[in-house]
Amino acid sequence: MAEHLSQSELDYPFKLLEYFNGFRVSKVIFSACELGVFDLLLKSQEPLSAQHVARELGTSVDGIERLLDALVGIEILEVETTDGTGEEGEEEEEEEEVISSRQTAFYSSTDVANLYLAKGSTKSLHDMIIYQSQTIYPLWNNMVDAVRSEEEMLKFMGLMNSSWVLDGHDIVTAFNLSCFQTIVDLGGCTGALAREIAKTYPSSSVIVFDIPQVVETAQKHFCEENDAVVFQSGDFFSGEIPPADLYVLARIIHDWPEEKCLMLLKKIYDSCKPGGGVLLVEAMLFENRRGPVMAQLFSLNMLVQAEGRERPLSEYTHMLDKTGFHNVQVCRTGKSYDAILAIR
Repeated sequence: MAEHLSQSELDYPFKLLEYFNGFRVSKVIFSACELGVFDLLLKSQEPLSAQHVARELGTSVDGIERLLDALVGIEILEVETTDGTGEEGEEEEEEEEVISSRQTAFYSSTDVANLYLAKGSTKSLHDMIIYQSQTIYPLWNNMVDAVRSEEEMLKFMGLMNSSWVLDGHDIVTAFNLSCFQTIVDLGGCTGALAREIAKTYPSSSVIVFDIPQVVETAQKHFCEENDAVVFQSGDFFSGEIPPADLYVLARIIHDWPEEKCLMLLKKIYDSCKPGGGVLLVEAMLFENRRGPVMAQLFSLNMLVQAEGRERPLSEYTHMLDKTGFHNVQVCRTGKSYDAILAIR
């Protein structure tokens, strides 16, 4: 396979990651067809806001907006933005200034979507898509059952381990972290990112803090000889967290709604010494939420899998400011995940 890959692909597997996320792209299109998004937009004489689409289709505004944004990202829909509160003032007022300042987006179909994805078109592929989504797609989920069966937690931990083997070095070198003597990776799972930290900053002590089941599984399946990291069990929401100069939250904040994020960040702030900090690692949306496509797909994934969402930098900055952190720095790596460093 290597002979077919460019050097840049060998340096970082952009194309492979695109393939890995192909099922999400498919499901974005399938879901929009099943909900009637393309039919509604075809019938409309003008672009529609997410609020209008949600009302017509009986969906949540948040969910449909994420779906529409992902469709824009993969160039199935088009979007235009205007200042203000949306059509006839329908858009709900947000408590936080950072949210209320957002422009209102109005969505319309591309010619391709009107021709092939709307049910009423003479060349519609709607019936094919429904069959693919409701019959073929679920069957493919069982492809490996006859080969091997694993516990869900172990599979998830393997996913996270692979993520940091791939992206860990870019994250830990996004900023110079050598001034932090004790670093705690909260929710550090297998310890893969923590090991990258320990390798890059050998004078720092690195601790992986996670719930007991995860720590036990990590030590059983993912431990390394002469491991440079220490594992510690606990719950960062309900219990105490270890003292540290730097806390790492890698793909943690996106799991939760804002109120829980604020609770966790405040606990970290209270545990930090002056000059200590927090490193957030997330797939950041652009401020207009029109991309990157990977982050849009991840945000839809959070809608179906957890309580959280992907966010733009302004929302992370808002939460950090609100919990007392300052001197917020950001590094967009150009790959799957970005880094934000804030100091107490």
